[in-house]
Amino acid sequence: MTDTQSTTGVVRLSDRQPTVTGPEMLASLVPPPQFDGATFDSYRADESYPSQEEAKETLLRFAGRGAPVKKASFFSRPKKEAAVKPGVYLDGGFGVGKTHLLASIYHAMPARRKYFGSFIEYTALVGALGYKNTVDLLRGADLLCIDEFELDDPGDTMVMTRLLGELVTSGTKLAATSNTPPNALGEGRFAAQDFLREIHQMSDSFQTMRIDGVDFRQRAIDGHSIVLSDEDYASAVATASESGLVSDDAFDEAVAHLARVHPSRYIRLIDGLRLVGLRDVRVLTDQSEALRFVAFVDRLYDAQIPIAATGVSLDQVFAEEMLGGGYRKKYLRAISRLNALTHSSRA
Repeated sequence: MTDTQSTTGVVRLSDRQPTVTGPEMLASLVPPPQFDGATFDSYRADESYPSQEEAKETLLRFAGRGAPVKKASFFSRPKKEAAVKPGVYLDGGFGVGKTHLLASIYHAMPARRKYFGSFIEYTALVGALGYKNTVDLLRGADLLCIDEFELDDPGDTMVMTRLLGELVTSGTKLAATSNTPPNALGEGRFAAQDFLREIHQMSDSFQTMRIDGVDFRQRAIDGHSIVLSDEDYASAVATASESGLVSDDAFDEAVAHLARVHPSRYIRLIDGLRLVGLRDVRVLTDQSEALRFVAFVDRLYDAQIPIAATGVSLDQVFAEEMLGGGYRKKYLRAISRLNALTHSSRA
């Protein structure tokens, strides 16, 4: 807990100064709580998009849980089974269940040592421990799952691809999902070509799968974030604080504080909270502020912490020019998650 004196009441995000050590980062490399029970059986493939079921069946085999290959009869030749590659890469839009499938691999694979984390968590681990120490710690792992592989920072990308190359040669299996600017790298079709070109020395190690579909979160809600009046906001914060710890910040103060905290520590920034309150939300026009807010929303969504907000609707928090720019896919995913989290607060 970041705040050790109380588990109920109201705090400000801007007062929290979270810290996290390298060993703590390593220990936290497990699926988010919402995917604790994720399995292939609980993945609901959309019949309108056959690629979802096809990906599921392929990943079952990758995890060693697929249907056994039928033996050839006396009069028929045995079919040559395609070689199983050490890595799988899931390429698709947001809300189609890529993270659920990634967590299903993690849970299904009978591995002695396995890790699950976002791209930013792995790069933070390298930053905290150093490249060599990180390689030494992860070498020998049976499985490494990487959610939301980023191509925003060329330096981080090359560090990660080099790290993955060393782990693959030592026998580690890799599973990853994509998250990249579609306008810069091809609408929805980034991973197969651009990611593998970035790690050209490993291109033969990955089987890339395209997962089509529509955002499952938008199927469950009306597509807009909930905006509260000042009175309803105060009531929501007060009610939630009676049974748990909640945060209450002016939006500008929270956004400014995110610049002072490394994104790898955002998960600690929200540690113990049952609700995040943001007053007077405004449209973000600065790209750096917007991307930090996206990373913050991702951690809130992983932890399934609802949001109560006033001001501009959170589905309109990113300026129009941003939605038409290189990070469009990131912003749309964040909007989808913001919609879901504000509806969670109402529930």
